[in-house]
Amino acid sequence: MIHLRRSGQRSFAEGLIAEEIEDLWEPWMRQADRVLEDEQLVSAVYEALVKRHAKSRTRGRLGTPAEIVLRMLLLKHLRNWTFDAVEREVRANLLYREFTRVGGGKVPDAKTLGRQARALGPEVVKQIHRRMVELAVENKVVQGRRMRVDTTVVETNIHYPTDSTLLGDGTRVLTRLMNKVSAIAGTTGTKLRNRMRSVGRRVMEIARAARIKGEKGREKLVPIYRKLLAITGRVVAQAKRFSAEIAGGVKRVRGLQKRAALENLKSKIDTMVSRTQQVVRQTKARIFGGNEHFESKLLSVFETSTEVIRKGKASKPTEFGKMVKIQEAENQIVIDFEVYDKKPNDSDLLIPSIKTHQELMGRTPHLVAGDAGFYSAKNEAEALKLGAKSVSVPNRSTTSAVRRQHQKKRWFKKGQKWRTGCEGRISLLKRRHGLTRSRYKGPEGIVRWVGFGVIADNLINIGMALPE
Repeated sequence: MIHLRRSGQRSFAEGLIAEEIEDLWEPWMRQADRVLEDEQLVSAVYEALVKRHAKSRTRGRLGTPAEIVLRMLLLKHLRNWTFDAVEREVRANLLYREFTRVGGGKVPDAKTLGRQARALGPEVVKQIHRRMVELAVENKVVQGRRMRVDTTVVETNIHYPTDSTLLGDGTRVLTRLMNKVSAIAGTTGTKLRNRMRSVGRRVMEIARAARIKGEKGREKLVPIYRKLLAITGRVVAQAKRFSAEIAGGVKRVRGLQKRAALENLKSKIDTMVSRTQQVVRQTKARIFGGNEHFESKLLSVFETSTEVIRKGKASKPTEFGKMVKIQEAENQIVIDFEVYDKKPNDSDLLIPSIKTHQELMGRTPHLVAGDAGFYSAKNEAEALKLGAKSVSVPNRSTTSAVRRQHQKKRWFKKGQKWRTGCEGRISLLKRRHGLTRSRYKGPEGIVRWVGFGVIADNLINIGMALPE
């Protein structure tokens, strides 16, 4: 498939349509439309798309131009739509056709757009975001005199993790995979025995028993868990036999395509067996050993990178996802974001954030603001040493009268008032752009989800800050 950088020459009819919708543009959209004309933004997407196949530059049928892919993905995250919704809305709306440069052409379908989105990995998303920040600097939307930083949690797309439901997930997926193997390879070798009714009953019994508080409830849970673990063990053993028989040629098929499908199913069975066994180990440690803090605990058999994060929120004390840093400058422009593999301490992020600000803005911020989690005496001294004139990061646990007086100064209070805007930015990113929960799969998916949400928000703020 040959990918182009930009869509072709517009037809006469498309020019007439553009005149008809002239007054329908939102105020920020005109400026955002001009920003997205940037050649480096389009080139970043184009280079990622042509890497999908070795000869995408010269052979195959014409694919979706990189310009349209970029604009449709940003429109999706601007409105927090699904892939199906963005396809439907662009097809039906003349303004969106103009904004995405589809014009009178065919709108890419949802599945195609999803595959193209996966081609834009975390590095490409970071490249697009950095170029967007450069454009904000070039247009003097942001000067880099102030910096504020905060962290939040973006949840992965999982249900609330309990041992019983995780065991149910593992057995359900293994049974489904073995069923597919039987459909391809026939009934040769081990016969599939479906134990999902028994698993479902035990899971429901555990859910009912868990409502009983105290020692009586715990005593009732133990025998039911023994039964569920025994059934899970039988399903895992059966899955191992299926995998061994595929490897040994007992379960075999004719045809290259079917053999590839069978090998793919074997790989998936092996992966899910490993994850289900991990769930069995942590369940036994908790139920029979009383170990509530099992090392490398698995919270989902699908999103294995999910972490337990406690931020001290009264409404949601425990969250399951990834820690994300949001760093802003003036005009609500997010100049940097980071999705962390392992949850860091906020106090370890302040100095690296200042250095990132210096790299992107070409200057040290006059004001550095953050909440109490970012405070340490070493951080404050290092920030001043790097050139910051004012560091508004409170120490809530201080017993020093001098420090308390320092935090009552007018400039410090003004810095903290401005700092609270970062919490508002995070709230808006979650409500308007869907950063409450990532809908993309895997560690790379959550980076793409957060990145496109931040880029979409920056696009709106740049559009609102630029003069018409």
